[in-house]
Amino acid sequence: MTHMSGFSTPAIMLRRIEHGDYDLIITFMTLEQGKITVIAKHARKSIKRFSGILELFTMLQVVCTKGRGTMPILQEASLEQPYYHIRKDIKKTAYASYWTEIINEWLEEGKKQTDIFYLLMQTLHALDTSSVSDEHASIFFQTRFLKAAGLSPNLSECHICKTGLDGIPGNNLGIDLSGGGIVCGKCEKHPTGKKQISKGTVKQLLWISRGDEKTAKRVKFSSQTLKNSLEFLDSFISYHLGKDLKSLKFLRDMRHSHFGKR
Repeated sequence: MTHMSGFSTPAIMLRRIEHGDYDLIITFMTLEQGKITVIAKHARKSIKRFSGILELFTMLQVVCTKGRGTMPILQEASLEQPYYHIRKDIKKTAYASYWTEIINEWLEEGKKQTDIFYLLMQTLHALDTSSVSDEHASIFFQTRFLKAAGLSPNLSECHICKTGLDGIPGNNLGIDLSGGGIVCGKCEKHPTGKKQISKGTVKQLLWISRGDEKTAKRVKFSSQTLKNSLEFLDSFISYHLGKDLKSLKFLRDMRHSHFGKR
């Protein structure tokens, strides 16, 4: 006799893959179980069972069972928040795809990480309601995700000589991705042609990292600061993941067009 145990949890869909003729393999970021991958049997065949709610970025209440197999089975799902404005807008979809791919690639399976679940939920809500710009939302997500993952870039001092940000002369700082932070002009070996970031941009990233959600939303970005912040965060995450994510190339092309119009 097969022993079955189950769990119920809020969940945000990160990815779905067709499996066989009728099934779906779905990856969720959940409140109670962390990132999990489940199988939804006959989900593509049965219209009544899930009523078309198994869509990317939706927040659901899911009920799953665990048997002898390695993958839990999705038994029930009810819609909590559709975030349908995201899927209607190609740029919002691109940003949401990037964030969910970061989570899917970075996090271990089955490790509870409540702060990241709530971060994704808050940021998808901001994206869906346009309470801040899409670019601002992405800066907030990436900055807070890196902090939750324990890999925040060192932006408060030169990571080599430890000179504090305000004590570094000049306005431009070098970026050392391998060292995990900023470097002053004296410590940067080859400043010409290296990626740089302004002090003003660094200070705004620090405010977002250290402040609460309301403070982070009040930070005002110029077009250039938005562009530089996103380029830095995208590069930092790609470097520490060891690859560019598939969704990032499309997002960069779209962003280039967006900033080019300003």
